[in-house]
Amino acid sequence: MSDANTDISRLDWAKGGGLLPAIVQHWLSGEVLMLGYMNAEALAQTQASGQVTFYSRGKQRLWTKGESSGHVLALKSIRVDCDADTLLVRAEPHGPTCHLGTSSCFGENQRPPLGFLAELDALVAQRHAERPAGSYTTRLFDGGIRRIAQKVGEEGVETALAAVAQDDAELLGEAADLVFHLTVALRARGLGLADVVRVLADRHAGRG
Repeated sequence: MSDANTDISRLDWAKGGGLLPAIVQHWLSGEVLMLGYMNAEALAQTQASGQVTFYSRGKQRLWTKGESSGHVLALKSIRVDCDADTLLVRAEPHGPTCHLGTSSCFGENQRPPLGFLAELDALVAQRHAERPAGSYTTRLFDGGIRRIAQKVGEEGVETALAAVAQDDAELLGEAADLVFHLTVALRARGLGLADVVRVLADRHAGRG
């Protein structure tokens, strides 16, 4: 059963003269990619095709993002705001979203500060599936879970030592190594950072 934020039947098309603003957000990193407008037909086509489609106010027609460049936005979900007059579209971009070549129409590096962790998790998952030659991550996966676990242990010790005896730059560097190798270890077990976040959230919720 849908909640109010996924119920598109309650959309107020009249308020915007048949058009509603649609904010497109990267489904993993949370980066705001672009703003477009949808009419009812564009929304229906987006849902049917799985590729985000807008109504172009300039061309006066439906326009599927990436129809010329190939940089489509693969639909993940659609949510409705509290006033039922704005859409939040979560999508997976295939290439740069902006025609200027940037990931977002609002410029580069617009993702939330922790959003890169989602991109890292997705990249590690891709390495696990594809195993590209020459990749350090591929070598880790090919070495097996015991070797990966050993690296996590080594990086954990080095991070702890850096926290006690080294400067902030060294600590951050070792912490980055630890997070990366931990991400690889999780993926080798069929898990990801989102699973860790879920456990943390559940623990937080259980605090009362």
